[in-house]
Amino acid sequence: MAEAKYTALAPQAGRSTEDTLRQFETLLEVSESIAQHRDLGALFHDLAERLHRVVQFDYLNLVLHDPETNVMRLHILETAQPHQIQPGLELPLDGTPSGLVFETQQPYFSFDIAQEKERFPDFVERLRKENISAVAILPLTTAQRRIGALGFGRQVSHRYTGDETEFMQRVASLVAVAVDNALNYQSSQAYQQELARERDHLRVLLEVNNAVVSNLERHDLFAAIAASLRRVVPHDFISLALHDAGADVMRIQMLDYPDGSGRIREGMTVAMGKSPAGCCYQERKPKVSTRAELETYDSEIVRLLLAEGVQTTCCVPLVTRDRVIGTLNLASLREAAFTQEDVDLLGQVAGQVAIAVENALAFKEIAELKNKLADEKLYLEDEIRSELNFEEIIGESGSLKQILKQAETVAPTDSTVLILGETGTGKELIARAIHNLSQRRERTFVKVNCAAIPTGLLESELFGHERGAFTGAIAQKLGRFELADKGTIFLDEVGDIPLELQPKLLRVLQEQEFERLGGTRTIHVDVRLVAATNHDLSALVEEGRFRSDLYYRFNVFPLRMPPLRERREDIPLLVRYFVQKYSLRMNKRIESVSTESLEALGRYHWPGNIRELENLVERAVIVSSGPVLRIPVGDLRAPLASSAAAAVTLEEAEREAILRALGETNWVLAGPRGAAARLGMKRTTLQSRMQKLRITRHD
Repeated sequence: MAEAKYTALAPQAGRSTEDTLRQFETLLEVSESIAQHRDLGALFHDLAERLHRVVQFDYLNLVLHDPETNVMRLHILETAQPHQIQPGLELPLDGTPSGLVFETQQPYFSFDIAQEKERFPDFVERLRKENISAVAILPLTTAQRRIGALGFGRQVSHRYTGDETEFMQRVASLVAVAVDNALNYQSSQAYQQELARERDHLRVLLEVNNAVVSNLERHDLFAAIAASLRRVVPHDFISLALHDAGADVMRIQMLDYPDGSGRIREGMTVAMGKSPAGCCYQERKPKVSTRAELETYDSEIVRLLLAEGVQTTCCVPLVTRDRVIGTLNLASLREAAFTQEDVDLLGQVAGQVAIAVENALAFKEIAELKNKLADEKLYLEDEIRSELNFEEIIGESGSLKQILKQAETVAPTDSTVLILGETGTGKELIARAIHNLSQRRERTFVKVNCAAIPTGLLESELFGHERGAFTGAIAQKLGRFELADKGTIFLDEVGDIPLELQPKLLRVLQEQEFERLGGTRTIHVDVRLVAATNHDLSALVEEGRFRSDLYYRFNVFPLRMPPLRERREDIPLLVRYFVQKYSLRMNKRIESVSTESLEALGRYHWPGNIRELENLVERAVIVSSGPVLRIPVGDLRAPLASSAAAAVTLEEAEREAILRALGETNWVLAGPRGAAARLGMKRTTLQSRMQKLRITRHD
């Protein structure tokens, strides 16, 4: 077979036997090289070394036809000297020798390419810059298809002999088979790799889908998605950022950064347009950013990423039902880490993640609303059982009517109201009246007695807590501010709020936002505040026990509830109301109250105000057996009188001491020699006592 195949290489005139043997040996070596190499680059490099012994050339190139674009593309180039022509150069079929050879399947020889300038101007100019003068271009063709062209070139003018052209054609035939095999092998490898990539991508999508249908808890879902993506799209950082519509920022909800320093945390926010995630959200399309592009963003979180060594980021929007809810973000410490295939896969994953996140958010919102409704139901049931003792405010006195008129004036507004007054004067009833006359009457009225809740639990009671926030916090709890959203919250005894809790309360009043105890998510509410106290808040401010800014926030519209001793004309009305209420409850028939009892009650000082009167009437109803309410006046006068006398005596003694000090200091209150210093109290405290005891300069 070898003899028949290479008979053309037999010695001929002008060619020595030695030359013929050398060509024959070279062809055998070419065949051997083709059998050893599947990579075209390595094959060409080896062929160039072997062919130099038989054929004189300064460059050797391989030009293949691209059927998709119908151009000739330079793939391999071997030269003796550095060259400017780079692989990948595209050449048209028309106007180039390689295109002509491919189409005609005839070799092309030129011993002086300068003569081809008019025919192939671009080709001649390109080779002139490389100092190439003579070329030989041969078609690469197999029995199945045409592949391209094999080109030889020399830097000097040269006429290729018949032996040389015949030998180059033999070489071109062998190279055509080798190139065809290599291309087929590469296509097979590429096809297998493509199949492997598609298999991996489908596996990721299947795993994400399984995670979506099996995890309602967002953190479990995110962990499963991150683990699946890491096998197919290598990355060092992945996060899920959702849009916070209230603050118009992107907020990191979930984060997986095992090798990070910990400076990037869940709950961090970034302004829109100042990060790749924010731009991705606004533009609704994937965004891949290099380190140079990241350095252009004025954002703390981007600066932290750069400090961690991040070189590339990829953000894809979470789009569901024509709206964007957030972004899925990946970052890598490598340059150009994310390909277009990666971006396409992440886009598919993001579609599933968006549905899952939206379902998780809806599930969480429904659960929170369900819990809130349950808490409101329990709270209101408790209110009905224990707190709604008055269905209306009883009284006809001028001082009470003045308070009701002021309450009616302020109720339609959302202004904060501070109700002042002694214990038992009905401050909560006025707060309820304000709520019922306001536009929030259809929503919840929530009350908190700040003095009745231990200091350590008051923050949890007001703002709620997350599960695990402290020992015993086995479940999430909504605070009273959340229960009162769109309604009114009544804070009773605000003078007893701990100093360390007052800044957080001030923030709620100013910004209408807070975080639960142990939580990071900011909760926004719309709450109207009505506060009440029996303390002198201004005196507490002077003593450093109450923040002045919180006091001013409370003291927008103060109302002073008159004590019962200042509205004695209302006592008969209140007594009749309480008698009717408790006689009905105890199934007794009490039709009247003795004049003697009413007169005794009217003379009493009532330090406990209306609450004390109610308790006294309830006790009288219990002991009364006939239709007339019987208050054992004889038993009550002594303690009541002594109590009143003691109160009067104490007030008179205090009044006398203050007047004496004022007289000695010529009514100078402040200073080291003033009346306040003599009495051992602050100036503001002295002024408060003078106001309470009605001491004026006239006295």
